[in-house]
Amino acid sequence: MTLFELARRNMARNFIQYFLYFGSMIISVLIFFIFVSIQYNDEAQAAAADSVKINTAFQAASIVLLIFVALFIWYSNSFFTKRRKKEIGLYALMGLRKKQIGWMLFFENLILGLMSLAVGMFIGMLLSKFFIMILMKLMHITVAVHFSISLPAILETIIVFLVIIVTASFYGYRLIYGFQLVELFRDEKKGDREPKVSIFQALLAVALIGTGYFLVLQDLKPPLWRLPIVALMMLLCIIAGTYLLFRSLTVFILKQMRKRKNVYYKGTNVIGISQLLYRMRGNARVLTVIAAMSAVTLVSVGTSYSFYYNAGEWTKNNFPHSYKYVIPVDQQDKAEQLLYKALRADGEQHKVTSHVSVPALNLDVQMLEYDGGSAEFDIISEAVYNQVAARYGQKDRIHLIGNEATMLAKFYEKKFKKSYIGHNGKIGSVESYENGGKKTFVHYVSYERTKFLQSTTVVVSDTMFQKLARVSKPLILNQIDVSGQEHLGKVDDQFLIAMNNLEKKIKERNAHYYGVFSFYGIYHSTMTAYGLIMFLGAFLGLVFLLATGSIIYFKQLNEAAQEKPQYAILRKVGLTNREIRGTIAKQAAFIFVLPLVMGVLHSTIALGALSRMIDDDLTVPAVICMGIYALIYFIYYLFTVRAYTKMVTS
Repeated sequence: MTLFELARRNMARNFIQYFLYFGSMIISVLIFFIFVSIQYNDEAQAAAADSVKINTAFQAASIVLLIFVALFIWYSNSFFTKRRKKEIGLYALMGLRKKQIGWMLFFENLILGLMSLAVGMFIGMLLSKFFIMILMKLMHITVAVHFSISLPAILETIIVFLVIIVTASFYGYRLIYGFQLVELFRDEKKGDREPKVSIFQALLAVALIGTGYFLVLQDLKPPLWRLPIVALMMLLCIIAGTYLLFRSLTVFILKQMRKRKNVYYKGTNVIGISQLLYRMRGNARVLTVIAAMSAVTLVSVGTSYSFYYNAGEWTKNNFPHSYKYVIPVDQQDKAEQLLYKALRADGEQHKVTSHVSVPALNLDVQMLEYDGGSAEFDIISEAVYNQVAARYGQKDRIHLIGNEATMLAKFYEKKFKKSYIGHNGKIGSVESYENGGKKTFVHYVSYERTKFLQSTTVVVSDTMFQKLARVSKPLILNQIDVSGQEHLGKVDDQFLIAMNNLEKKIKERNAHYYGVFSFYGIYHSTMTAYGLIMFLGAFLGLVFLLATGSIIYFKQLNEAAQEKPQYAILRKVGLTNREIRGTIAKQAAFIFVLPLVMGVLHSTIALGALSRMIDDDLTVPAVICMGIYALIYFIYYLFTVRAYTKMVTS
């Protein structure tokens, strides 16, 4: 029998132990192949060319995926090689040299890798069209996708994974030379001494995690060069604190359970608690890795899904009207005619439901929140604001006198209130009518979120507006609502082209014109960008989750192999398979739940900080992501309990 045939027979007989690793590898190949297939798909590239660069996004995602998969395969090969020490020792006793054993393991890894590559690419070819359609749907792009097989995607996937698989296989080959024959037959038990409870480690763990959370929740504004340092400090504090917490708190909990006799001696708890206690020192590192990976997965997927989930609502809140434009008074009727012409050209599927036109000025306004920088904002009078508010059914009214003003911010941030309320700000370069000054100024009495106006607006008293209007030509601010504004693509195309032509004529007369804000254009580009982010985040998160579950699965099977003699003795003294399964289920639940709880806690803090940063509620999308993650994680738990039980009872 050749070494290749021996490797093939070993793979066939032990395939169930490799199943989750094999499945994780297939999905990794599948997702990478889909990524590069979309990257090389001409239809997808052409459809999204005006909004986002799919090629760039998928290249970056592929690199992240590639690094992660390479590390995962490397770890898995190392794990399986070390786990088979006794088997390798038997081969050595039978006369096989290390070189021959190394080549046998090399062939095993190579066969498994090539099978994963072939199956993953085959499934990827069948599903690539389906996933491109999902991407286009998420990006709100209508395009006919045809089935195609991309040769560049096939070649890139084969080359990339062959390099990873062959390199990892050679690593397993070289690992054989690090084993001594005596070591191969020694039962490898980590943490066989009872760990001690360290109060210092527990307090330090709480302090480090608390410091990390404190830094995450701070509204930090350091110079750009210091931001990576702060982020690194957060990461190190939380990871180090989590590791120390697993080493100290878990041991404390298990020892307290052992002290409670009614718990410790109930059923088979004495077995499970003892095994967990003696292995906790060796498990702390793996649990920390799982917790960190869970947190990263939940934050990345939760963030991408939250942005996509809230994208439509965000657009409606910040751009509440189908169209907004500021135009000279003499061009008002012409612009309105162009809009109705575009609506008729679309078969009148959409109707104008509201058209509000108000006199306004467009002047430079000092932005007090940004150290005195300025930008052009709309200026309207108190009376006009109150009329428009009544038109939109708003109960809010503004009452101003003299130079008092209200800032209505489009992208409102609560922290900027103190920058405006009670402070003076300059408007334009108009001569002041107060005390012989050289600049017009206003005194802000409030800073609020704009509710029905489509742009940042300064509301001034009627008297102040009249004074400003003497030196700045009045314009007409139009806010138009059209039914079915999420589907105004054809109307948008014609109306915006017509308005661009009108803009050229207006500018030829040196008159002011400030363009068109289109709800559909902003909504479409927002959904396109966030749809792409959602797609990438979901699939990368899936790979991270599968790798996370596989690592903890491998760790538990390794412990099962070491505990098999003890369970054989327990069966001889009368322990039933059902009782053994119950013990294993409780023991595995403790190992699975700990990193999940810490990962959810870390991600909750991070998503909470993000929610406050963007001033949006991310609770619903975050809970949905955590629920899906927990469900898939639970499936891994069931697989682990089943495999663990089968190994120790066979």
